[in-house]
Amino acid sequence: MKKIVLLGSSGSIGESALRVVESLSTRMEVVGLAVNRNYKRALEQARRFNVRHVAVADPEAASLCKAVAPSGVKVHSGETGVEELAALQRADIVLCALVGMAGLKPVLAALKNGTDVALSTKEVLVAAGRIVTETARKHEARLLPVDSEHSAIFQCLGTGVQSSEFSVQKSKIRNQKSEIKRQKSAIGNRQSAIKRLLLTASGGPFAGKPEIDFNKVTVAEALNHPRWNMGRKVTVDSATLMNKGLEIMEAHWLFDVPIDKIDVVIHPESLVHSMVEFVDGSVLAQLSPPDMRFAIQYALTYPERVDGKLPSLDLAAAKGLHFHAPDEKRFPCLRLAREAACIGGTMPAVLNAANEIAVQKFLDGKIAFSGIWKLVEKVMKRHHLVQNPQLDEIIEADFWARTIAQEVSQKERRR
Repeated sequence: MKKIVLLGSSGSIGESALRVVESLSTRMEVVGLAVNRNYKRALEQARRFNVRHVAVADPEAASLCKAVAPSGVKVHSGETGVEELAALQRADIVLCALVGMAGLKPVLAALKNGTDVALSTKEVLVAAGRIVTETARKHEARLLPVDSEHSAIFQCLGTGVQSSEFSVQKSKIRNQKSEIKRQKSAIGNRQSAIKRLLLTASGGPFAGKPEIDFNKVTVAEALNHPRWNMGRKVTVDSATLMNKGLEIMEAHWLFDVPIDKIDVVIHPESLVHSMVEFVDGSVLAQLSPPDMRFAIQYALTYPERVDGKLPSLDLAAAKGLHFHAPDEKRFPCLRLAREAACIGGTMPAVLNAANEIAVQKFLDGKIAFSGIWKLVEKVMKRHHLVQNPQLDEIIEADFWARTIAQEVSQKERRR
């Protein structure tokens, strides 16, 4: 029975993860749940799945949670409480679906504990990829991708079907250091065979609509994603293509592939989740319906493949698969993310933080849709770069970027 801690259980990824657990209840058990403020939903989930540990990041909401939590449920309070939950000794794997930088310290806490992390929060690797991957290597923990694009690449790089002898309980994994090292060596040997990674993008609601005036886009239009059901912030990132820029950086750290070998292709059907092109010209792709449960289930059951009663792919019904290059002039966020990735140091953290503020400003009706990338670019231009930053310098850069983004936005509104 694999024991899971779920960070961000009230969001779309968290809810989908619980559906996966429910369908595979004889194989896995949830032992911890974490939310930001939605403690009522967390307690409902705790009752349903018999969970004894709940963390609430917001201190005020945590106090309310403690007042109504049933006996036998321990409530961990504040950001440190979420970190405590991530380092829970009973856990075999921590699935992180927290929004933005809130996932960084909990992920590091889990990795330092030697616990595998199934990572949905791409910002963790965007801002602190070097630190996170070094921590995982040092403590012999695995980073397993949950984003559908990175899960697809992970599968295309030859993870394949393996017997159950390698993976069910943490006690076994800890006794298999040689097997983990063998897998890492195999991955390393594959790097020379990779020509490029191809991240697919649905294009969001606007890629196929060149007539759209980005200065007049409404919040409702930006949130009307044609394929995926996601949270508001991620859905806006999909509409600007910033999510693809962040995913380029995530792929770089997950698979140790140079930025210039990672491309993006628009694929409106969202059936091909990503591809790997090898030096001999062969291309491998992973396909499935646009349902996050596929990637979540693979991460939670890895290296096994099991029947979770997920829907089958009907290619005949798809009536064709289409691909085209993204227009980086229309979608400058993709260009800005590439620039941040190539500059490195604290710049990716600055880009990410400025984008989070800009997206929220747009959702609050305070800036135009096109104002998102304009604000991000202005913050990036003002940043004094720190190369090879330590964790505190990354956190400082994140705070700086959020402060400057707020200041720039407020000044422009007063004009």
